[in-house]
Amino acid sequence: MNPLAFIETKRDGGCHTSEELRQFVLAFQKGEFRDYQVAAWLMAVYFRGLAPEELRVFTQALAESGHMVRLPEELHAVDKHSTGGVGDKGTLVVVPLVAACGVPVSKLSGRGLDFTGGTLDKLESIPGFRSGFSLEEFRELIRTVGCAVVGHSPQITPAEGLFYALRDVTGTVPSLPLIASSIVSKKLAGGASGFVFDVKCGSGAFMRTREDARSLARLLVDLSRDLGRRAKALVTDMDVPLGRWIGNAAEVLEAVHTLQGRGPKDTEELSLALAGAMLVLAGAASSREEGIRRAEKVLRSGEGLEMFRRFVAAQGGTPRVADDPEGVLALAPLRWDLVAPETGWLDRIDARKVGVAMRLLGGGRLHKDDAIRPGVAAEVLVRPGGAVETGSPVLRLHYDDEARLAEAKDALRDALVIVEEQPPRRSVVLEAVD
Repeated sequence: MNPLAFIETKRDGGCHTSEELRQFVLAFQKGEFRDYQVAAWLMAVYFRGLAPEELRVFTQALAESGHMVRLPEELHAVDKHSTGGVGDKGTLVVVPLVAACGVPVSKLSGRGLDFTGGTLDKLESIPGFRSGFSLEEFRELIRTVGCAVVGHSPQITPAEGLFYALRDVTGTVPSLPLIASSIVSKKLAGGASGFVFDVKCGSGAFMRTREDARSLARLLVDLSRDLGRRAKALVTDMDVPLGRWIGNAAEVLEAVHTLQGRGPKDTEELSLALAGAMLVLAGAASSREEGIRRAEKVLRSGEGLEMFRRFVAAQGGTPRVADDPEGVLALAPLRWDLVAPETGWLDRIDARKVGVAMRLLGGGRLHKDDAIRPGVAAEVLVRPGGAVETGSPVLRLHYDDEARLAEAKDALRDALVIVEEQPPRRSVVLEAVD
């Protein structure tokens, strides 16, 4: 096919045929389209969008670019996906909770995008943890353990992995159709029969407003159902970082603390809400409220933590992380504190600014081939709603390269919003989209 003509069609607001889109995905996968040509098309889609039929065909082509996981129908496997946030370690808690309730979880995950962290990067901070598995191994993990979280491989959605890496470095991450096709194609290939989407909104999300997040949530649910899957979505707050810790190893630490019953309230609240919705999709609960109660029961009993231990061990990681996370997960040795510029009440910590600072320190990627520094972290010392005094520490950076600190400090300028009266408690879950 003619790459220039294909790009120009979308640049000028035209629509591709179904056959053109299938050929395009295959050509990029074979290396017949150059990265710079695909980058041009991605930018055209960013401005022009994709029609519903284009989106459905493109998503299906991405899913079918490799093998599709086929699970026995009686398993009723489910999956969840977050659109990305700062400090969002929900998957690390939700997957073992749902699996501990007897519902298999089949999950394909990605790496960090832009200023947000990636589930695989976090899990791979656990010594020995492996995310690359064959199709047969992935299926066997789901059958024997009850859950699996794996990344892209030559067998599973290989074309989507190529597009995913380019989006991260071409300024096209926030495009709704590109987000939806990326997410849903992985869900289709993962073999689950139902999906729950955690759609973030706020300064630390790609959807800055609640209205935009609601639009993406509806698009994800509609696209999933157009492709024959059951789906639900929650719109959740990402105006402030989730929980206490931001960073790859640090977020595993917080996930373990949450499964131990001593995690931050907002991390626990979000995890239980998502787990409850997944149990409803699987038919293991009649309502989200019942699902939340079931998930909370396995959290309090320790069954969720035991499932996390089994899951980590099955994928090559050291299971001791479930008992002694501080002894297994090493944080970067250097410290710098962001202090309050005035006395008052902390209204919020700008999540996007924190995410950018983490990326600059090496906790995320500036280029698609960059190596992650797993010990880089940010620690929230004062939660929104807490009192602060002039000069008191509010956010602590854990870093390992002095040369990177100046840019990170600059990114955090005006990140603290301090008000005169104590603000009301923030709600993590804003609304449900069915």
